[in-house]
Amino acid sequence: MNLNFRVSQATINDLNELSVIFDLYRVFYEQVSNQEEARQFLFDRFEHAESIIHIARESSDNQIVGFAQLYPTFSSLSMMRSWVLNDLYVIEEYRKKGVAKELLHHVQDFAIKTRAKGIALSTGHDNKKAQSLYEFLGYVKDDEFQQYFLTLNCMNINESDGLN
Repeated sequence: MNLNFRVSQATINDLNELSVIFDLYRVFYEQVSNQEEARQFLFDRFEHAESIIHIARESSDNQIVGFAQLYPTFSSLSMMRSWVLNDLYVIEEYRKKGVAKELLHHVQDFAIKTRAKGIALSTGHDNKKAQSLYEFLGYVKDDEFQQYFLTLNCMNINESDGLN
């Protein structure tokens, strides 16, 4: 496959097509397919300007073949913004063709233009292909800090819990 593609920042006009590939991404990570909820989730991100999504389009048919989604975070110590690369996905038949690498370059350029301190990401311990790409592009594995996460069961909160 001779692949020519272009990367750009997604807009609300990309929502319908983007929600299809976003749903594929979620299924890849063993979530139940739900294109309607995927579309609503992405719509909310656009509507509230809560994330930045970069898309790769195949030039011949203009199909979205990959995307990267960034969320902002801030450092009180450096008083700077950083970006969290939360989602990176390339449709299977377009993998190993440079799409992910180009998306990551585009993300880096965007972070530089927004004067960010850096880009944070995480990946599975067993995702050696992604780790190799990240390290090739200059991402450094954090051996200094342990990361923790507290899972909250917010789905069962109701008005009687006093959170009106």
